[in-house]
Amino acid sequence: MLSSLELPIFDTIAGLPVHILVVHLAVVLLPVAALMQAVLVFVRRWRGRWATPTLVGLVIGTGAAFVAKQSGEALASHVGNPRTHAFWGDILPPVSAVLLLVAAAWWFLQRREVVPSRGRGAPTVTLPTLVTGLLSAVLAVAAAVITVLVGHSGAQAAWGGRIDAGGTATAAPAASSSSSTSSAPATSSTKSTAPTTAAAAALTLAAVKEHATASSCWSVIDGNVYDLTAWITRHPGGQSVIKGLCGTDGSADFTGQHGGDNGVARDLKTFLKGPLVG
Repeated sequence: MLSSLELPIFDTIAGLPVHILVVHLAVVLLPVAALMQAVLVFVRRWRGRWATPTLVGLVIGTGAAFVAKQSGEALASHVGNPRTHAFWGDILPPVSAVLLLVAAAWWFLQRREVVPSRGRGAPTVTLPTLVTGLLSAVLAVAAAVITVLVGHSGAQAAWGGRIDAGGTATAAPAASSSSSTSSAPATSSTKSTAPTTAAAAALTLAAVKEHATASSCWSVIDGNVYDLTAWITRHPGGQSVIKGLCGTDGSADFTGQHGGDNGVARDLKTFLKGPLVG
């Protein structure tokens, strides 16, 4: 049996990742429909117009969540696995599926309630309708919150550290720190410390930017400089991921994809050149 990683339908369409094409449907439609479901449980007069469209929205949103999960796994095989995003992405489909089932049951039950004519008296509310309604409201809020966490963690993995405070894209922090390190050798008080200071001075951001090719790939991660040249061809997520870090501060990318993975952190230490100066 083929896994989701082997099914082309979850990989790319016209050269574009399926995950990128479908994920926005899930993160927009699903929370809107979920919150609308919670509202309808308590606002009876809106049910006649919005109960069925809301249920349809939950069907489409839940389907999109499942496709987004499968296509996300396919995309991860190319670019690496952002663990936080993947964690919430795995939780969302089953939660949304349970919400859909409970909401569908409530939709059916509330349509069978007896509403007095001419507005006289209170509608007849059965216990099953009340229970499924309240449960669907709780699940709706949970699904909406999880969807926000999925979207935020995904955006953080894709764009964290790449947009500066002024709103412009950046591949690395401002190079002004390199100027402040130019005086580093001068701080040496004795000749005996000169070799160590000179070696440290070489690990400036300006120096890292000079090693921005696959044949010589340096990157800054959490204040340390690493030579990732040998890792490019060995990276399980593909060479392009590491090449994208060459000559830049890759802290946000590394944290987004491997944050909390002690095994990957240990492997990274084997490529350590030293702390970044400045």
